[in-house]
Amino acid sequence: MFERFDSQVADLKGLKRGTIRLAVGSTAKYFAPIMLGRFCEKYPGIDVALKVTNRERLLERMAENADDFYIMGNPPPSPTATFEAFMPNPLVVVVWPDHPLAKRKRVELAQLAGEQFIMREAESGTRLAIMQHLHQHRIALTIRMELGSNEAIKQAVMGKLGISILSRHAVGEDLRAGRLAILRAHRFPLQWDWHIGYRSQRKLSLLASTFLDYVRNEGRKIVVEVSG
Repeated sequence: MFERFDSQVADLKGLKRGTIRLAVGSTAKYFAPIMLGRFCEKYPGIDVALKVTNRERLLERMAENADDFYIMGNPPPSPTATFEAFMPNPLVVVVWPDHPLAKRKRVELAQLAGEQFIMREAESGTRLAIMQHLHQHRIALTIRMELGSNEAIKQAVMGKLGISILSRHAVGEDLRAGRLAILRAHRFPLQWDWHIGYRSQRKLSLLASTFLDYVRNEGRKIVVEVSG
């Protein structure tokens, strides 16, 4: 009985101090710091450790049980991890502002097949979702270049090296500044979700449970601000 009481006291103190360890896919860097900042405003005694990495390393960290939570767009089936969708992650076709297709009211998928694409690496969760979506509609893309980050892809598109498909969250500032444009492509935006996951065998502490509830409740509010 006393051990249980001590555990409850420790949990209550956990909301006044403690650390949340969060690892996220690279595109989640556009909203994860905002989400963590809001949480820390509410619980100022809490420290956070944020790791931004690619999908391959994220899966490795999950296997190593290195963090409390993981955020990714396309979680793999896993008997040891629990994932749940918490906010939308629309994928859009991005071009430079004076691209010939930019002013069209509707762009067919077949027209995209004639464009040169700049894409993330083959292991990227975003890339996997895009290729699956296009395969369902029998569309094959011409991939001119693979780059390892959204920032590099955006710079390449601005340089008119090709067009791309990116998370709407990754391009908000560039759209507002007029550096990029979104095509009104048929069957886009591709509606996708961000997922938050944790190891199924781990009993969540009060701090971890509070953070998970916060993400569930606040995620959709934050995405509106990020997308602009």
